Amino acid sequence: MKNLFLFAVALLFSMTASSQILKPVKWSYAAKRTSKTEATLYIKATIEDGWHLYSQNIPDGGPVKTSFTFAPSSTYKLVGKTIEPKPITKFEKAFDMNVGYFENGAIFQQKIKLTGASAIVKGTLEFMVCDESQCLPPETVQFSIPVK
Repeated sequence: MKNLFLFAVALLFSMTASSQILKPVKWSYAAKRTSKTEATLYIKATIEDGWHLYSQNIPDGGPVKTSFTFAPSSTYKLVGKTIEPKPITKFEKAFDMNVGYFENGAIFQQKIKLTGASAIVKGTLEFMVCDESQCLPPETVQFSIPVK
């Protein structure tokens, strides 16, 4: 009987712990060659209902903006800046400013110039998400995108 009670308590704690880990954004990656020496990287955020992901263009004093850092490589060079779709812009009381954000999803694009036959583009992205009642701590994700 005591073992059954301990098992039930352990099961309850494990269910509670796993339900508290919120991951409202899923990231996926792709690359498409646009010529022999150029390609576009696609970094896609799929955002759960009720959550929003912040733009790359947030003024200081606001939430953590989405940012991309690409590891230097001899197999490619970045062309321009990472572009994003047009964000929703609204005033958020929590930050006392207008902020740009995305709901449901967003696809960020980065053009590259290839210096070899293929490349693996590695880097990190940092982002923050909020819903109506809370913001999650900023998160950093590593990525690796093969370009063939």
